[in-house]
Amino acid sequence: MAKSTVTLEEFHALVGTKFEPGPWITIAQDRINTFADCTEDHQFIHIDEEAAKQTPFGGTIAHGFLTLSMLVKMIEEVGVMPDNIVMGMNYGFDKIRFLSPVRAGKRVRANVELLSLTEKEGGRLLIKQGISVEIEGEETPALVAEWLNMVVCA
Repeated sequence: MAKSTVTLEEFHALVGTKFEPGPWITIAQDRINTFADCTEDHQFIHIDEEAAKQTPFGGTIAHGFLTLSMLVKMIEEVGVMPDNIVMGMNYGFDKIRFLSPVRAGKRVRANVELLSLTEKEGGRLLIKQGISVEIEGEETPALVAEWLNMVVCA
């Protein structure tokens, strides 16, 4: 969940706001290996440290989908949400681009911008966030995305 809550009116006023980045999260080799097992994607570039050293990356890299799946954790303390949320659901993405691989052992964090809010019937609110996943010490982000979430408000 977000750092704090605000009224729905205050939330609408925050469209266009870029929030402080979330905390750093280390993408360790153990996490990459576990993800490979869960998804059955055992491509050598992710799990074979010796073979991966011979690639232009110089070592293993995280799956793009691992980095994407970490968004939930990366934004849990970022920004604000309406104070009357009953539940929220992942609604999908309008855009996802994987721009730079995350090498094993690197730290990543999310930068979030509230792009839009659309009120729907039944107390639902469609939230679009612009996300950029920063890799510590690198210029190019790991990924950029436009993430959609549907929340139900009381």
